[in-house]
Amino acid sequence: MRNDLSIQKSTRRSLTIKFIDEYRNKKLIDEAVEAIRNVSRKEVTLMEVCGGHTMSIHKFGIPSLLPKNIKLLSGPGCPVCVTSRNFIDDTLECSKQDDIILTTLGDLIRVPGTETSLFKEKARGSDIRIVYSILDAIKIAEENKDKKVVFPGIGFETTAPLSATALIQTRDKGLNNFFILSAHKIMPPVMTALIDEGVKINGYICPGHVSVITGIQIYKPIVENYNLGCVVSGFEPLDILQSIYMLIKQIEQDSPALENQYSRAVKPEGNKKALEMMYRVFEPIDDWWRGIGNILNSGLALREEFKSFDARQLFDPLTRIDSNKDMGCICGEILKGLKTPADCPLFNKACTPVDPVGACMVSGEGSCATWYRYAREAV
Repeated sequence: MRNDLSIQKSTRRSLTIKFIDEYRNKKLIDEAVEAIRNVSRKEVTLMEVCGGHTMSIHKFGIPSLLPKNIKLLSGPGCPVCVTSRNFIDDTLECSKQDDIILTTLGDLIRVPGTETSLFKEKARGSDIRIVYSILDAIKIAEENKDKKVVFPGIGFETTAPLSATALIQTRDKGLNNFFILSAHKIMPPVMTALIDEGVKINGYICPGHVSVITGIQIYKPIVENYNLGCVVSGFEPLDILQSIYMLIKQIEQDSPALENQYSRAVKPEGNKKALEMMYRVFEPIDDWWRGIGNILNSGLALREEFKSFDARQLFDPLTRIDSNKDMGCICGEILKGLKTPADCPLFNKACTPVDPVGACMVSGEGSCATWYRYAREAV
C-alpha cells in the first residue's frame, strides 16, 4: 500500500478528483482489508481521538470491513463535545450583558449549559451571532466600537494558533473592544489520562489535523511510557485502513511504535511557526473536560501579556461545580470509549441533533451525531 501520492495534474479540480479516486479506490481498499485480515490474530481495541476520523470511520463503514477481533472506539476528539458545562454557562452570562455581542461558532450554539443554551438565549433576544471563525468576530468588533465583542475560543492545537495570531493582530491594530473566552485544549494529556483511568485500548489512531500543527513527537511519551502504539492518520478510507494495518502489525509483533501514515500533510516537526504563536499567547493550565473531568495541563489560558483580551474580566464567572452527568445521557462514558451511542437509552429518542440532550449529539463531529447520521438504522 502506498503511503503518499505523486500527483501530476495541474488544476485544483483535477488534483481533488485524483486524490479522491486514489484513496477511495475499491481495489486498493480491498487489498488493505485483506492485508489486515492476513496479519491480525489478537483481540485488539483501537481508539481514534479526532472527530474527523469518527465521521470518516462511520461514513465509509470501516468497522464492517474489519475482522471481528478488531474493535474501534471513539474517544474525546470532538472539541465541542468536551467543552465543559461551566464554560457554556460563562458564555451565557456574557450573552446576557447589554453591552456585549457574543459571537460563536455554529456547533457551540446548541450545547446544553446547566439551565439553557446559547440557542435558547438567542431566541430570547440576546445579541448572539454565528460566525465562521475568530476573524469574522474581529470584523464585528471593528464595525461595533460601542459594543464589547466576545468570542468563545474552542478547539485543540488545530485552532488555538489561529486564535493566538488573531489576538496579536488585534493588539497591533489597537482594537480594545474584542475579547476571547478560552476553552482551547491540547490533546496528549487526555490521551494519557484515559490510559491512567484504565480504559483498555491497544493503540491510538492519532489525529491528523492536530498533528499538522504539533508534529508527531507529542505522542512519543505514550509509546515510551505506556508501551502503546500510535499512528498519525489521514481521513480517507485508505488512510484509516492503512493506519489500522500499521497498528495491527505493531501489536502482532509486540513492537509498539510511533508512525506517521499521513506524511503527505504531517511533517515530523509540525508547524513550528504556528506552535510559536500559540505558546506566545497561551500557557498550559489544568482544565475540565466535559464527561471526563479535570486533567492536568490540558487547557490553554491567556498569558499575562494578553490578559486584557480575557472576557472573564467583563462578568463574574459562575462558581458551579461541573459535573459528568448530562440529564440521563451517557456522554461521559461515550467520550471515554467505555460505551457507544447505541448503549444510551436516549439515543434517537429523547436525544436527536434537532433537540440534543448531551454534547455528543450537538456537533457534527460528535460520536452520537455521527452514529445518528450514518449508523442509527443498525442500532
